[in-house]
Amino acid sequence: MTSQPSARTLGELKSSGYQSRDVKTELRHNLIAALRGGERVWSGIVGFDHSVLPQLERALLAGHDVVLLGERGQGKTRLLRSLVALLDEWTPVIEGAELPEDPFDPITPASRRRVAELGDQLPIAWLHRDQRYAEKLATPDTSVGDLVGDVDPVKVAQGRSLGDPETIHFGLVPRAHRGIIALNELPDLAERIQVALLNVMEERDIQVRGYTLRLPLDVLLVATANPEDYTNRGRIITPLKDRFGAEIRTHYPLEISDEVAMVRQEADLCAEVADHLLEVVARFVRHLRESNGVDQRSGVSARFAIAAAETVAAAALRRAALTEEWPAVARPVDLEAVVPVLRGKLEFEAGVEGPESVELLTHLLRRAVADTGRALLAGVDLAPIAAAVSGGQPVTTGERVPATDVLKALPELPVLVEVAKRLGVEPNDPVGRVAGAVEFALELLYLTRRLAKHSTTAHTTYT
Repeated sequence: MTSQPSARTLGELKSSGYQSRDVKTELRHNLIAALRGGERVWSGIVGFDHSVLPQLERALLAGHDVVLLGERGQGKTRLLRSLVALLDEWTPVIEGAELPEDPFDPITPASRRRVAELGDQLPIAWLHRDQRYAEKLATPDTSVGDLVGDVDPVKVAQGRSLGDPETIHFGLVPRAHRGIIALNELPDLAERIQVALLNVMEERDIQVRGYTLRLPLDVLLVATANPEDYTNRGRIITPLKDRFGAEIRTHYPLEISDEVAMVRQEADLCAEVADHLLEVVARFVRHLRESNGVDQRSGVSARFAIAAAETVAAAALRRAALTEEWPAVARPVDLEAVVPVLRGKLEFEAGVEGPESVELLTHLLRRAVADTGRALLAGVDLAPIAAAVSGGQPVTTGERVPATDVLKALPELPVLVEVAKRLGVEPNDPVGRVAGAVEFALELLYLTRRLAKHSTTAHTTYT
């Protein structure tokens, strides 16, 4: 954050050459500058570069209010919050005013009087761009007063008449003047509340309980919604839908690499989790989103993938504490913790309940391991490993089996070095990484029916 500009009065602000502009013009100019300079504006946004972001940038350049349509966990809120980076870092406001008003263009009666009385001596303050973004989760109990405003009984009790516009207590939308207001889950607002937003979006003013007060608001209104609800057959009124200039569909990551990058970026991992295990998680989530047994109307959130990766890391940390083998490194055996822990985060179709849901998740997780193994170990001849294990050298793994025991069970085979290399493991890496690569190859051999596997509560043995 840079330091505030030095101007402290309206006169000093004029002398500095500051030019006032509305928020949509400000966003447009700053976006153009970022695009021309090759600057990365959308920090932390993964997988939208060639789909959602170009549409959003065109909407901002056009000066449109925007609604993002998508299922849960597609990064809609994160994307809206990133709009703050396109605002000027510091913006002058009238010091002491109830709303963040432009010193050159006050909108409330009180501020207009102060400008007329004080002239160039009007005190100003500086507002950082982080304070120019307001967000509200739209819930059915949200009132008109929350969003637009209502009569303030305290001001009335102080002697003002009910007809005095200065008795109004402003809601969240007017307080976002000269900034961005975001409404999450817009269709959840009651219809009468949606009606109250019509004037804000079209005429850019507010009406409170019949007052003639007109506040020409300068705001960018952005919102999120589920596509099923955002129809006149759902829970959105058609006039409000018509007010948005741009409706942009979001989506889950289209590429496995994007899902892996997103999980790596967002997950708080308490142990080391290799990229090939994160790829298993990403493919598992992809299979869930394509499964007929999972309710796709509710979606499979990106938060599921993040929680799955964190669960794998936690399982590895617990195993390290039990075996006293440090550093804690995740192995394929730790993937087994994902199904029982995260089953409750999903909604299943009718008939897929209880044991059936566990069977479905276990099957899809194994598919994910097999798909990842085929992709990463394509062309590697795993026959020597299969021959060694099935020829009388079984390998046992589990939450109480150290990595050294896994490696000791197998002879030194050249193919093991190739497997480790394919999975990004170097010869001098910690033993946990090497054992994880070997265990991954063993699981692939089992899933391709070249080895048998016998599992108990504590151990898994490949034979």
